[in-house]
Parts: sequence; C-alpha cells; structure tokens
Amino acid sequence: MTKIRLQYIHEFRDRHGKKVRRYFRKNGKRIVLPGLPGSAEFMEAYQRALTETPPRREIGASRTKPGTVNAAVISYFNSAGFAALAPDSRRSRRFILEAFRREHGDKRIETLQRRNVEQMVVSKAATPYAAQNFLNALRALISHCLTVGLCTEDPTQGVKRIPIKSDGHRTWSESDIATFQTRHPIGSRARLAHDLLLYTAQRRSDVVKMGWQHVRGGLIHVRQQKTGTSLAIPVHPALAEVLEATPREHLTFLVNKIGKPFSPENFTRWFRQKCEEAGLPLGLSAHGLRKSACRRLAECGCSANVIASISGHTSLREIQRYTAAADQARMAQSAINAVVNAFPKTRTSSGKPE
Repeated sequence: MTKIRLQYIHEFRDRHGKKVRRYFRKNGKRIVLPGLPGSAEFMEAYQRALTETPPRREIGASRTKPGTVNAAVISYFNSAGFAALAPDSRRSRRFILEAFRREHGDKRIETLQRRNVEQMVVSKAATPYAAQNFLNALRALISHCLTVGLCTEDPTQGVKRIPIKSDGHRTWSESDIATFQTRHPIGSRARLAHDLLLYTAQRRSDVVKMGWQHVRGGLIHVRQQKTGTSLAIPVHPALAEVLEATPREHLTFLVNKIGKPFSPENFTRWFRQKCEEAGLPLGLSAHGLRKSACRRLAECGCSANVIASISGHTSLREIQRYTAAADQARMAQSAINAVVNAFPKTRTSSGKPE
C-alpha cells in the first residue's frame, strides 16, 4: 500500500486510544481532520486548512510593520543603492542604521521631523565624525524612502553638520617618511607597505589587494574598492626598487605572518605597530601617507586634476587644499624674492645694516 505523506499533519492517539490526525502550522490554529488520509472528506478538509490557515509568521514580523522605521531600514538594506556601496561603507552604514532602528524601530518614518534629526545630530556633538556619519546615513535612508514612497518630505534637509576642527588623518612630513624608511629598510614587509602607500597614493583597502598580476607595462592597475574607479599608475623608480626585492610567492604583495592577505583592519593595526617601532608619534597612519603623496604632487606644481589621476579622488575638494597650500607657499617665496631684489639692504649712518 502506498503511504501518503502530507505536510503539517500530526498524528496521535487521544485519551480514548482513538487515532486522531490534526493539521497544524507553527503560529497557526490546530485543526482536527475527519476520516482517513486519502479519503474525500479528509482531503477536502486538508485542502481547506491549507487555503485558510495563514503561513508561518516570520521572526521579527511584528517589528517590520509597513511604514515604520524598521521597515524603512530593511527596505534600504535590500536596495540597489545600498548594494552599490563599497563593503566598508556598507558595514559602517549598517552599523549606524541598525542602532537607529533599535531605538526608533516602531515609530513611523513619516513622523520624523527636522527638529528630531537636529536633536540626534547635536547629541553626538562630542564626536563630530560620528555625528557626520550618522547624518550621512540618515540622508541616504530618507532618500531611499522618498524614492519608494515611504515618506513625502525630507527631514534631513537643512540640518547642519557638526563642524570638525581637524584636518583628519595627519599628513606625514618628509622627516616622518625618512625616519620610517631608515628603521625599515628595503626587503622588509613594513618598507614594502610604506612605499606602496606613498608611491601609489591609494587607500589601505586597495593596497592590501595589490599583487604582481596588477603590474603590467610599468603600470600598477587598480580598481578602487570605494569608488570603483579604474586607474593605471606608473611605477615610481623607488617603488620599483622595493618591488624588485619582493618575493613572488604570494598572490598579494602584502601578507601577514602566516602568509595570508591582510584585511584592511588588521593591516591598520599591524602598520601602526611598525610606526611605533620606528619611534614615530601617535597619529600617523596608512591614510596619512596617501595624503603625503598628494602633498608631494601639489608641491611639485601638479594641478588638482593631475593629482586625482593618480589618487582617484572623485571630489577635488581635499586635493584643492593641498594645491592651494602649495601655491601659497610658492607665491609667498616669490613675493619675498621680489622684495629682496627690489629693496636691497640699506645701511644706517653707523654703517650697520638696518
């Protein structure tokens, strides 16, 4: 005899010893089915139970009511805009918005007002970078909500950023660079990491992925993780010398102590240790070398667009600060030279220079 197997059927004997068959789905009703499995009355009752009984409620369904902050954040996480972000940006933004919805998840997103956003931003004033990142994440969320119709107004519009009295990552000086290179000679992993950062002007997330397969025709080919920008950067002679001393036994130039590629976070910690070994002060970082590379280019007279052709910056605002500073220094020196030439030192009646 063929055995019939049906979903959601639970068979047991009642207190009288009679066999009973019951339809049951988690979080649903228990429905006793009449007759024997396969009989007309049994199958009719079974089909009716399948149709009328709602499907299992997903965990957290009560927290994702349409129109709530919870639903809005989940919708954004599943959007193409969020998927298009670089992995590090997705991780950071998810962390921020998960915290936001833990606190406000049950509230309706359309009730969020500008004054609420301003209060949230001001509450983070002690950590201005965190305040700016929060505002950026919230603006991206609201932009998505406006697109999909979850809200009709932008409560982040007009909200001012908390001013940051800092230039961000400290730019390495020529003295800092020389100190590091003296402590870590050619042939060391630390020197390789340092020179890759300095002579390619790339972010740590791109430098840790570089390998021999990216070097072709005297160029290092890079596809930036953050922006998706493709670059072909000429290999600086000093970097070529360092690469020449690098074994070709791994997929990436930089590997950890067990021969595996670095993650960006682990690379940052490791590189900080190498800076400490060189006796450099706190505050110098891998990103600071990217800024030093841009500074050097600016001091050589390169325009913002020329610098961006190597660094891959999509916004020229930061680069323009370097070029403006370099231009100011050159113009100031030119001005002093002009004054010296036009007004040579005169002598007083005592014969001494004034």
